[in-house]
Amino acid sequence: MADTDDLREARDFAGPRTTTAGGFHVKGAQAQDWGLQNRLSRIFRRDTGRTVMLAFDHGYFLGPMAGLERLDATIAPLVPDADAIMMTRGALRTSIPPHSEAGIVLRASGGPSVLRDLSDEHLALDIEDAVRLNAAALAIQVFIGAEHESRSVRNLAALVDAGQRHGIAVLGVTAVGKDMVRDARYFRLATRISAEMGAHVVKTYYVEQGFETVTAGCPVPIIVAGGKKLPELDALTMAYRSIQEGAAGVDMGRNIFQSEHPAAMLAAVRAVVHDQVKPEEAYELFRGLAADSASA
Repeated sequence: MADTDDLREARDFAGPRTTTAGGFHVKGAQAQDWGLQNRLSRIFRRDTGRTVMLAFDHGYFLGPMAGLERLDATIAPLVPDADAIMMTRGALRTSIPPHSEAGIVLRASGGPSVLRDLSDEHLALDIEDAVRLNAAALAIQVFIGAEHESRSVRNLAALVDAGQRHGIAVLGVTAVGKDMVRDARYFRLATRISAEMGAHVVKTYYVEQGFETVTAGCPVPIIVAGGKKLPELDALTMAYRSIQEGAAGVDMGRNIFQSEHPAAMLAAVRAVVHDQVKPEEAYELFRGLAADSASA
């Protein structure tokens, strides 16, 4: 067993990784099979290496939260402007048109509702159903530091094994309990464990201090969770800083579908992520598109 008595703080990160190896545009995937690389290319744009993912999988433990009461009415119209969409298989089959071109990221873990301990999750999707649904990736929560940490890591490993057999990527989501410290040291630990266990992409939270060490220390792409609803300028600022500090994209839900003008907000986020437009300029884009929509 490794000695844990004299763990030293890691510090030699040399800044965020900005290039990929082997000529493939997704970090850490240069040695993967053709099929898996093709699926990753449905998520990450080849010209930028980044993604804007629209998340609306919240219903699997929260039910019909604000903005997600009618997926067919509020979410389906946004899908054409997202690079990838993250949802449950039930939401995909019932509410998303089959001609959609966005990369499909399916929620693969679940179990407890918001009324119980969320870390008590299990695998909740068969790999054959993911193949039937033409999934590009499968998303699973990893609860580092929570009561059911070991099970969640085992779930991740099992999903990676299944994904590798079928050429489907796995997105490890670093779940953070309300009592956990959200700092760079914790996220370096949680993201690195997910990548070391085989996740092809990791989703985590942005922190203002040291986030560049989180992205530098993770050998696969990190995408940033939007988290709770923020004022639009604040959300765009978080997205911009994330990209500047090494993230390969954002996975936003509430900051898009709970905006008064979701389509305008999605367009502004795309400008930040793919065109590196500064937050203030993106916010003006949002306001202009919102005004046009209101007057239409």
